[in-house]
Amino acid sequence: MRKKDIRALIQLLDDPDTEVNDVVTGNLRKLGTEVIPELETAWERSPDHQYQEKIESIIQEIQFSNVKKNLIRWRESGAEDLLEGAFWVARHQFPDLELSETEQKIHQISKDIWLELNNKLTALEKVRIMNHIIFDVHKFSRNKNIYAPRNSYINQVIESKKGNAVSLGIVYILIAGQLNIPIRGVSMPKIFILAFMDEPGPIRSVLKGAIKKKTSQKDVLFYINPYNRGAVLGKKEIDHYLKLQKLETQSSWYTPCSNEETIKRLLLNLIISYEKSGFPEKVKDLQELLKIFVTY
Repeated sequence: MRKKDIRALIQLLDDPDTEVNDVVTGNLRKLGTEVIPELETAWERSPDHQYQEKIESIIQEIQFSNVKKNLIRWRESGAEDLLEGAFWVARHQFPDLELSETEQKIHQISKDIWLELNNKLTALEKVRIMNHIIFDVHKFSRNKNIYAPRNSYINQVIESKKGNAVSLGIVYILIAGQLNIPIRGVSMPKIFILAFMDEPGPIRSVLKGAIKKKTSQKDVLFYINPYNRGAVLGKKEIDHYLKLQKLETQSSWYTPCSNEETIKRLLLNLIISYEKSGFPEKVKDLQELLKIFVTY
């Protein structure tokens, strides 16, 4: 639609007729993100507070619809790019966020690690170098405020260098992918850890964190806890943790999870954070996004 027509439509939002308002609002929502710049201009030019609130509501609904649509598309297309999934979750809170901004920062950390690597290093030696660069040089760490929503937004985690187990795990996986190192996420009860996989040779599919084949516990060389500065764990430590939690062993707790499961964990953490913070509207939106990974 031409800008002239969009502006004319926006002007009708001021019409006192409720029916006209409903039709106009519906049409603007259908047009999607292309109308946002014109809506923002109309907001800036209007001194009417109620009119501004109406515009804000439409913009928020369009942005939410866009995030939901792209998360559905991401899942239906195979959910191969873990960063993209985390990006769309963050885009719900930061509508002006650009994927390239986060990609560049991940690339820089990966480059710092790459300079220290060589083909003769063992898997354990590679992890030690990764841990040094990520946790000692770049100062990534757990956030003591465990319920802070910023812990789950990939852009804020990379900016502040603080996160929760899932978000720090995602950062670790993305960096490993850039370096072609086979590290995957493992979704365990109450914690999210990583698995260093036994995948010799070039594995370009790792670049985006995708799992291309069915794996078993035998494919795992060892585990990594990103929430504890990359501490290396063996199966015995996992057994002990599950025993302390009084949980019966399940094979899925020892093997890599899908990117979908990782993003689902990210959304669950956000829901808990906003529940604790007292933002019911945020909780409602995030629960709607969570349904994508349950019902679609």
